[in-house]
Amino acid sequence: MTSAIAVEKKKLEQAPLELHYLGDRVLRQPAKRVAKVDDSIRILVKEMLQTMYSNDGIGLAAPQVGVNKQVIVIDCQLDKPEVPALVLINPKITRSSSQVCSGEEGCLSIPGVYLDVIRPSAIEVSFKDENGKPQKIQAKDLLARVIQHEMDHLNGVMFVDRVENEIALNEQLKKQGFAASAVKHIQ
Repeated sequence: MTSAIAVEKKKLEQAPLELHYLGDRVLRQPAKRVAKVDDSIRILVKEMLQTMYSNDGIGLAAPQVGVNKQVIVIDCQLDKPEVPALVLINPKITRSSSQVCSGEEGCLSIPGVYLDVIRPSAIEVSFKDENGKPQKIQAKDLLARVIQHEMDHLNGVMFVDRVENEIALNEQLKKQGFAASAVKHIQ
């Protein structure tokens, strides 16, 4: 699968889009489905990729840059310029493994906070690519985790909502200047 959107994997002096942070209401609103994949969506994808690379991220969801649309960009291979980023528009998890695993997650919208989250270790996702073509992929390990993390953003959920270690969560949030009251726990 090749991306039609070529973006150099490098930091820009000024990222084109502004990140929103934990506590911002825009991060809690469910994103709207994209009705038509057109040039405006492709421009959004390009700017999201540039913003993600500029902030050393491996995933970014449109709500994180204040855009209420179901658009995600992911690149787990930052060190491989020849490997294109993954663009998921209107993604839907069609299957999840019953096997779960715990892994450390961070988020560009909660800088400096890294905590363990339990998620299914493998998933199947259907989505549209940046050309509007339907796609389906199987993902496991890190890619599965990143897709699930970013898809949570489309539903107004942040990874800290899924953290079970309350003490570590509160400690890290406080250390980075975030309010624990901004967390909405999910069971």
